[in-house]
Amino acid sequence: MTTTSFSPPAGEPWPEAANYPPPQLPPAGPAGPAGPAADVPQARPAEPPLYPEFPLPPVGPKGPASWAHRLRTLPARTWRGRAEDPRWVRPALLALLAATAVLYLWGLSASGWANAFYSAAVQAGSESWKAFFYGSSDAGNFITVDKPPLALWPMALSARVFGLSSWSVLAPQALMAVATVATLYATVRRRFSPLAGLLAGVALALTPVAALMFRFNNPDALLVLLLTLAAYGLVRATETASTRWLVFTGAMFGLAFLTKTLQAFLVLPGFAVVYLVVAPTGLWRRVRQLLAGGLAMVVAGGWWVAVVELVPASARPYVGGSQDNSFLSLTFGYNGLGRLNGNETGSVGGGNRARFPAGMEAPAGGAPTVRGGGGWGETGITRMFDGNIGGQIAWLMPAALVLLLFGLWATRRYARTDTARSAFLVWGGWLVCTALTFSFMSGIFHEYYTVALAPAVAALVGMGVDGLWRARHRLPYAAVLAGTLAVTVSWAFVLLGRSSDFLPWLRWTVLVGGLVSAVALAAAGPLAARLAPRESARGVQDAPDAQGGGAHGDGGPGADDAHGVNGVNGAPRNGRQGHRLAGRLTTVAGLAGAAAALGGPAAYAVDTVNTAHTGSIVTAGPAVAGGFGPGAMRRGPGGGPGGEGMFWINGQQVAPPQDGGQGGGPGTPPQGGRGNRPGGGQGTGGLPGGGQSVYGVMGGPGGMGGLLNGAKVSDEAAALLKQDADRYRWAAATSGSQNAASYQLASGVPVMALGGFNSTDPSLTLSAFQQYVKEGKVHWFIAGSGGPGRTVGTGAGAGGTGADGEGAGGTDGAGGTAPNGTTPDGTSPDGTDANGSGPGAPTAGTAGPSGPGSADSPTAQIESWVTSHYTARTVGGSTVYDLTQPPTS
Repeated sequence: MTTTSFSPPAGEPWPEAANYPPPQLPPAGPAGPAGPAADVPQARPAEPPLYPEFPLPPVGPKGPASWAHRLRTLPARTWRGRAEDPRWVRPALLALLAATAVLYLWGLSASGWANAFYSAAVQAGSESWKAFFYGSSDAGNFITVDKPPLALWPMALSARVFGLSSWSVLAPQALMAVATVATLYATVRRRFSPLAGLLAGVALALTPVAALMFRFNNPDALLVLLLTLAAYGLVRATETASTRWLVFTGAMFGLAFLTKTLQAFLVLPGFAVVYLVVAPTGLWRRVRQLLAGGLAMVVAGGWWVAVVELVPASARPYVGGSQDNSFLSLTFGYNGLGRLNGNETGSVGGGNRARFPAGMEAPAGGAPTVRGGGGWGETGITRMFDGNIGGQIAWLMPAALVLLLFGLWATRRYARTDTARSAFLVWGGWLVCTALTFSFMSGIFHEYYTVALAPAVAALVGMGVDGLWRARHRLPYAAVLAGTLAVTVSWAFVLLGRSSDFLPWLRWTVLVGGLVSAVALAAAGPLAARLAPRESARGVQDAPDAQGGGAHGDGGPGADDAHGVNGVNGAPRNGRQGHRLAGRLTTVAGLAGAAAALGGPAAYAVDTVNTAHTGSIVTAGPAVAGGFGPGAMRRGPGGGPGGEGMFWINGQQVAPPQDGGQGGGPGTPPQGGRGNRPGGGQGTGGLPGGGQSVYGVMGGPGGMGGLLNGAKVSDEAAALLKQDADRYRWAAATSGSQNAASYQLASGVPVMALGGFNSTDPSLTLSAFQQYVKEGKVHWFIAGSGGPGRTVGTGAGAGGTGADGEGAGGTDGAGGTAPNGTTPDGTSPDGTDANGSGPGAPTAGTAGPSGPGSADSPTAQIESWVTSHYTARTVGGSTVYDLTQPPTS
């Protein structure tokens, strides 16, 4: 019997089985085992995850021993970045940071002193270390600003190094923008692709309100940087349950508290909950780590508070903004819960009554109550999208909310400790908590507060687009990406329509370009995916077949028509070409869509950079219709005060003043500072570098008697204050910090700000002021200040121009004095009293019991005593009293 088995010869060992592997047989096909390969149904490969894990950067040696090596390799690491990144990533990041620096430093000094309230404190800090530590408004250390001093320290140090100037004050703010963009990129890049980090950085840099506040000297710039650093620390902590990084996060929150008190804590609860839920360690260790982070926060933010509270009041300046010289009272009152519920003792424009411009008629029944927002606009879930606020921050907010929901859905099945989902929770919690607080707070609210939302919005957009772009070849995700783009450009179309005179062509360009890009994204991505498998479905290349044509259906007799791709005359029109074409179309559509989505905010940001901004209340971008401000006034059709239109207040039409003068447009200050609020008119006052009349409805020097924008100081008045200034602790005293700041910055000598920012702080009694005068510590008293409920030296009515009480629209509050001869008790020489009888209509609402509008307030008593016992003289338009002369009575 014949067999095929193999038997070795006798005496030889049997071979190892490994030497005889089983034969490789060809796959069975229609022609049998040796026939051509057949189409065998293949199992559908698993789709890649939307957010795959990216390797973390390698951790090098720690400690002082490694510092020399790290410093030596810093240039190479800075230029190259991560080893696994494509080579274009790090140059793109450096280009982004350089472009941000150029954008934010361009024409920086055009804004002059910006907010003179803080610039005066910077000047004081550059001259006195005591003023530097406490954040005093003057080098004589009479009163502090109404915020902690941390935001002033970088600017004061810059002024000490480079000298006091507009550029040295504002340059640190602009550099903080570069640092914030870099930090945001690093935070997003920890878990997501370079595309996500770069897109987030671009979105942040082009946010209009960011372009405003990182070129301004308010505390918000440093606050945003510190909160972004806190988010970075939290992301690092959640990766490995690192106590060190959680302590870093707590320290950043503490420093943020020293920047803008309780606003720093709006995102704190969300951060703590995220770490407690997702950190990759045991529950009780997470709790202990959070306690350690909380301790770091208390130490970093509480040491300065402890010093202020423990130092005797006589040895430090008065705590500005407080009613009892206590920083804790300021923190939890005026700057804390008062911002939420509207109960702000000493506030300006707050409360629950609308304030009317001079000459404006109130609706029947008196001044209406503003729904929820007091004198700062209506509250509600849509507040961040309404009026002027929308153009500051809301361009990408709908997209951010959509992408937040998408990110949470896409990561719903990920592990508890997954860092992609935790990143969405961190930034989403930041956005939701802060936006809801701003939407429903009843106290003081300004549009520029929304800069605190910018990093969260930008991060969510970058992270969400990263996942959708990775899955753009899958129809459901391509549809979500296209839909998000369509919503974004449609919303931009609405926002641009609110400033219809601003680049009219841009509105339609953004809409059409964005919608076309959205359609292309929805179609091209899935099409590229359908074409991609056809070039390799049978595992063969584009080699000619037996008929001399191309493989995969080239139209020749040997073509496989089952693939549905036909050629013409043997020309190679295969799946590879279609795939490449569709892929290129997707890329072009993505770039065009990004340009359309960012076109609106970019235009607003450039307009903001090219416009000077001065005063206490500023906004980004051009003037818009439907904006809100103090008094919740919204411009109706036809223009603003002084025009033919009407004001709408809570659904009621309010007639504008009949003799309001010019109106309907933004105010024009001396050197380019702009009052860019709806219905604004021209104001005569401003800061030395140019100022804006607040809302265009408050006349007089600087608006509201200089309360919000200071006074215009002549060269003669500045020279007068400089005379023998070194012989006095304060060269002059005046009511209100903005007025004092204007004179102090113009003359370079300390000026006492009676009553602080709002002229309502009981910072000095009459007897104490008289003692200062007796001791020769104050040289001049400057009249013409104002405060809530009164306007001194009132100007024309809403939208008008004028000074010294000219015009029918002028108002005079209780107890006010004016340079044109109004007496201290509020009675004008022509018989017009302070309650509004006579030509000037009263401001709706009444001043608080301790406000300057009250005759028994300390500031009013001091002013009354000075005007009654000293002789007035006018120098360069300023009414001054020489306190070194013997009193007249």
